[in-house]
Amino acid sequence: MILTGPAIAAAIQAGDISIDPYDPARISPNAYDWQLGDTLRICDGHLDAAAPTTFTEQHIPKQGFVLQPGLLYLGHTFERTGSERYAQFLNGDRTTGALGIWVHVSAPLGHQGHAIRWTLEIRVARPVRVYPRMTFGKLAFLHPQGVPASYQLQPAKYASSDGIDISRLYEELTVPSGATP
Repeated sequence: MILTGPAIAAAIQAGDISIDPYDPARISPNAYDWQLGDTLRICDGHLDAAAPTTFTEQHIPKQGFVLQPGLLYLGHTFERTGSERYAQFLNGDRTTGALGIWVHVSAPLGHQGHAIRWTLEIRVARPVRVYPRMTFGKLAFLHPQGVPASYQLQPAKYASSDGIDISRLYEELTVPSGATP
């Protein structure tokens, strides 16, 4: 079950959802309108699941930064969000999609107990200028069924994440010697 805007506001008041910084004007009928943070990581060269991703870091100035097609950008949400009671679902929205921006397509689920600034996967169809703290998507809260299991209590790779994080899949992989990208 998805929470309505008034239910999200009530859960924030009750301390069951944390959004920092929180702006009540960003509540929509079934979500919270989150903002893009001020830093991007631009992934360099070939990506290899068995090796850490190399990147260059770019601050997004007030006058904006132009994203280019064919590149993978990792960004972050301006807000830090979390809940021990609710799961979170983060996605882009129509306003960014209409600009040809695909954001956070592959990993939209935030587990109960995971309080984070989300790492965002960002791709664009055409060059597009983005700005820090622009509305970039929607965050919905879901009421899970069953016995709750906090993400912070699990042996999870990203439990201590707080901002832009590269893939850590390489921690799980063993690559045969002589393998090439």
